[in-house]
Amino acid sequence: MSDVVDIQDLHVTFATDAEPVKAVDGVSLHVEPGQVLAIVGESGSGKTVTAKSILGLLPETATVSGAVVLAGNDVVQLDGRQLREVRGRDVAMVFQEPSSALNPVHTVGWQIAEGVRAHGQISKKEARARAIEILGRVGIPDPEKRVDHYPHQFSGGQKQRIVIAMALVLGPKVIVADEPTTALDVTVQAEILDLLRRVRREFGTAIVLITHNMGVVADLADRVAVMYRGRVVEEADARTLFADPQHEYTRALLAAVPKLHEQAPTVGDGPAGVPARPAAAGTEEATTPAGRAASAEPDETGAVVAARDLEIVYPGRIGRSGFRAVDGVSFSIAPGEVLGLVGESGSGKTTIGRAIAGLTRATSGSLRVLGHEMLGFRERSFRPVRARIGFVFQDPATSFNPLLTIAECVAEPLIVHGHAKDVRGARRRVDELLDAVHLPTSYGARYPHELSGGQRQRASLARALALDPELLIADEPTSALDVSVQAKVLEVFTELQQRLGFATLFISHDLAVVGMLADRIAVLYRGRLVEMGESAQVLQDPRDPYTRRLLASVPVPDPVEQERRREALRALQR
Repeated sequence: MSDVVDIQDLHVTFATDAEPVKAVDGVSLHVEPGQVLAIVGESGSGKTVTAKSILGLLPETATVSGAVVLAGNDVVQLDGRQLREVRGRDVAMVFQEPSSALNPVHTVGWQIAEGVRAHGQISKKEARARAIEILGRVGIPDPEKRVDHYPHQFSGGQKQRIVIAMALVLGPKVIVADEPTTALDVTVQAEILDLLRRVRREFGTAIVLITHNMGVVADLADRVAVMYRGRVVEEADARTLFADPQHEYTRALLAAVPKLHEQAPTVGDGPAGVPARPAAAGTEEATTPAGRAASAEPDETGAVVAARDLEIVYPGRIGRSGFRAVDGVSFSIAPGEVLGLVGESGSGKTTIGRAIAGLTRATSGSLRVLGHEMLGFRERSFRPVRARIGFVFQDPATSFNPLLTIAECVAEPLIVHGHAKDVRGARRRVDELLDAVHLPTSYGARYPHELSGGQRQRASLARALALDPELLIADEPTSALDVSVQAKVLEVFTELQQRLGFATLFISHDLAVVGMLADRIAVLYRGRLVEMGESAQVLQDPRDPYTRRLLASVPVPDPVEQERRREALRALQR
């Protein structure tokens, strides 16, 4: 059978104020009918530019040469009108963030019908019927009712299903899926991957998958193309590539992937000059995955954080009861300890982190942070305590002020809390912090948009450590990073945590990352704490059915093992 996509010697160069940037340099790829081709590589490797060239979505600053043959047409040679005919009918795209891909002021049914009517003479009634049908086929419950709902009335996983429905409604020959599971929890991610497999099986649609998650590649892809600096450095079927990678870059990419049950280096194996930290206060001696002393339940005496029967309720609208986000949770964090907090979206883990930082109010129970009771606290009395807490946000691009330089952003806590009068007075400390997170001090003069994602996250870590906090709250700090960049950020975090000895609440849905860093793991489900114990015990011998289901949902970078894990997950879901 002829290829649905045939890319031949593709070159893409972007014009800039400085020198032209060559994003794609002589790429040749093909996609067969019903095949899943994964294109992987770090940010800046050219994978997304290559994929967008299939839809003709490159900006006007791009100079394109070569050929992108789609259904007999060279997309590079098509004009705007011809491209509009091709998009949706021959090729469609599933974007990374469904919330930004969906229009918030229109119902999902209207948005699906709009695409149908744009490609042919069809009545509103027929378009609506087709929208209902496709919503049902992608697993949206009660499609006859939900077709009239707005995007904000759906969960993240359901919104991704709707975006997939919009891509499928005209029966395209190929779908380009750009990081379709990056922002999703592992259980929802497993559902979306199952849906994409069903799309290929039932619709016969080929898929070009753009991702940095090698577990997702192992789970879904038939063939894998590895890109580095605009070139394809290796291409092979998935099983061959994972079992015997040939190119050194591919081997480095796979080596950077955190694996379940993988132990972090012990203190003795850590970076030179990093001393071992003392055992967590009030704990019995026990070896954890990171080689540090901890126990399943440390004594609250001297604890940095101690929660007992903690409840957090968000008030409802008039006439409606409130939403109980956290329901009777008890845990503690000892000095120098890393507690991993895991669970799906809506489980309450971010709410707990915000409550500890004084950004969300506790409703009942007890929450003591650095000896300060948070139930009914006053902002004025808590402000000195807040200076002892650092916070690393999930997305540094939005947590940094784009109008300030990196040095000004890192210096901000020092100025706010009176440790320096201005940026000039704080510059010495800023340079120390940038050096500690392995960023050149010259980067202090740059603005946030001039740094890569991994560099911004390291600058965010520097800002969180500016006041030498006793407690660090890290909320999904690596979820949007490439695996190699994530590995560097985690290495820096581990080095600093061991050297400085601050306690950490590490919030994440990536169990492999949590297993590498945490002394203990707490598992949340619908606001309740369903399991807590040492990392090795939770990851290797989980007690609660939800924890077992959560672990089985994590894709691993091994196609053979991943196939077995899929079967195990189906057995747990029966």
